Amino acid sequence: MGDERFYAEERPVHRVTVDGFWIDTRRVTNREFGSFVAETGHVTLAERPPDPALYPDAAPEQLVPGSILFRRPARRVRLTDWRRWWVWVPGASRRHPEGAGSSLGGLEEHPVVHVGHEDAEAYARWAGKQLPSEAQWEYAARGGLDGAVYAWGDDPEPEGRPLVNSWQGEFPWQNLERDGFAGTSPVGSFPPNGYGLYDMTGNVWEWTRDWFTSRQRSDETPPCCAPRADSPDSSSEGAPDIPRRVIKGGSHLCAPNYCLRYRPAARQAEPIDSTTSHIGFRCVVQA
Repeated sequence: MGDERFYAEERPVHRVTVDGFWIDTRRVTNREFGSFVAETGHVTLAERPPDPALYPDAAPEQLVPGSILFRRPARRVRLTDWRRWWVWVPGASRRHPEGAGSSLGGLEEHPVVHVGHEDAEAYARWAGKQLPSEAQWEYAARGGLDGAVYAWGDDPEPEGRPLVNSWQGEFPWQNLERDGFAGTSPVGSFPPNGYGLYDMTGNVWEWTRDWFTSRQRSDETPPCCAPRADSPDSSSEGAPDIPRRVIKGGSHLCAPNYCLRYRPAARQAEPIDSTTSHIGFRCVVQA
């Protein structure tokens, strides 16, 4: 697990062993999540107003249902200010992915987004499954290519062809769309990895069940067990009072000039109180 060549949170490289498991070949789609909602009546995090007690400094107009959307700026902007391209939109949810008035028409086979960690866990329980651990996810994503940079090898574009839905061009204002997509893509749009798994990197990030720690686990972790934090780590970036889970895989917004994270080893912290337009999930079943 891990990689020494890219970002600090991926270090150190270390060896772990996971027990046998099955993993979904594709991410959960809007259609599949809709079936879950129709049967259970589940209301997602983005469709519920935030609890005022948790956000005492928030203005009343902010305490309404909504989610975080990417908005491409018209020109080059400073990469140090994420507010130039991320915006919180009232009414945005998995039913209304671009905000109030938008719909899922034509997106039935795209990965479900605007779902929080608790939503992903609820779906997994309903399906008789669970979210993957970080170690399970990374093992599956590598497809048998231990140590390779990407899920398909070390060449970012074999024969000049993108093998992942990512950002081509200068993020966040110039998207050349050489992969054929400006946003999310239908699941299974790109070739599978060595284990027959689709979109393990790119398209949308994926929730895991692990709490985030700012560095990969050291060699002190017993080799018989998958490394998994048992509680939130408040020492890394972000609000210390908001627990964060590990997300893996990168998304269609990852670009070499800003976020080269459409790789199996890449990892990032995501607050559990947040939903965005570029995070989804898939499930596993223990052997």
